[in-house]
Amino acid sequence: MLGLLATGVAAGVVSTVVSLASIVSYPALLAFGLPPLTANVTNTVALVFTGIGAAAGSRPELAGEGRTMLRLGPVAALGGATGALLLLVTPARTFELIAPWLIGMASLLLARPPSREARGEHGVLGRIALFAVTIYVGYFGAAGGILLFAVLSSMFAHRDAKLNAMKNVLSGLANAVAALGFALFGPVDWAAAVPLAAGFLLGGWIGPKIARRLPGHSLRYLAAVCGVAVAVKLGWDSYAG
Repeated sequence: MLGLLATGVAAGVVSTVVSLASIVSYPALLAFGLPPLTANVTNTVALVFTGIGAAAGSRPELAGEGRTMLRLGPVAALGGATGALLLLVTPARTFELIAPWLIGMASLLLARPPSREARGEHGVLGRIALFAVTIYVGYFGAAGGILLFAVLSSMFAHRDAKLNAMKNVLSGLANAVAALGFALFGPVDWAAAVPLAAGFLLGGWIGPKIARRLPGHSLRYLAAVCGVAVAVKLGWDSYAG
């Protein structure tokens, strides 16, 4: 329990800062002896508490974004539900082959200098991109937050810390709906989920405090570098492993 609690804290911080919680927590669950599918669904259920902690820790960044979250939240929730359904009824191989390319491209988009022009919300196209990304978040989600960060960066001209806070909330909604499906129909290991969730809650609350102190666009570039590294690793495992 202590090991999973510590893993959750570390993964929660990593999730809210550079969107890579599953890269920390999923291998840890495998190391504790859980089968891959059980580890995946248990991780998703616990990840809900990262979103709760991040929302509590990101109140300054989320100020004034209530209407935007109400508009985009249902799209993220529907995407998460779709991803959860796909995980339970389809083989994982297709997503394993696609994921490295998605993550790599999103990371390179983040590495571009952000436009100074106010973009505003990109209507239907933005919602379609959000829906597609949250399908991946609900399905597995490794570096899914980086994809979501890239989508939000193309939709809004906000500073990075605000985009990161919005990303954490929308990712949390996608995970919450997926987690509900897994709790009802998936092989969740609750003995592992509870201490991991407690750690995620604490780590999710701490992470935004770190993110808002990062200078300039360093948050964006840090996420981009981490995303490229994950894309290379997943690509190697999927195509050469």
